[in-house]
Amino acid sequence: MIEIMAETTGSLLALKATGKLTDADYKTTLIPKMEEVIKEYGKADVLMYLPEDFTGWDAHAAWDDTSFGLRHRNDFAKLALVGGPKWVEWATRIGAHLIAGEVKIFPVDHLAEALEWIQAS
Repeated sequence: MIEIMAETTGSLLALKATGKLTDADYKTTLIPKMEEVIKEYGKADVLMYLPEDFTGWDAHAAWDDTSFGLRHRNDFAKLALVGGPKWVEWATRIGAHLIAGEVKIFPVDHLAEALEWIQAS
């Protein structure tokens, strides 16, 4: 499940993902909100918070994530990943080379630090 966090404001889209993400999570929540932010601000700052109960993506959601990211690779100013399993960190480090924005990875207990970083000019 994807939840839009209260910290979302302006070009910042703060998201919390729990359980296993599905195609519906992308099509009903993440993609429409991301496209709205990109349309209004030109670029998005995205914080993805993955607490301990995050278990990954189903196959269709993984494709949604990859295809959206590649289509909008120039539309991210900053991306902060907070938490998640080690394999997500590795995938994010690889994916960081495919997008134009700045990417930073934070431990799960550093949400406040990640918010501070992504909100800094």
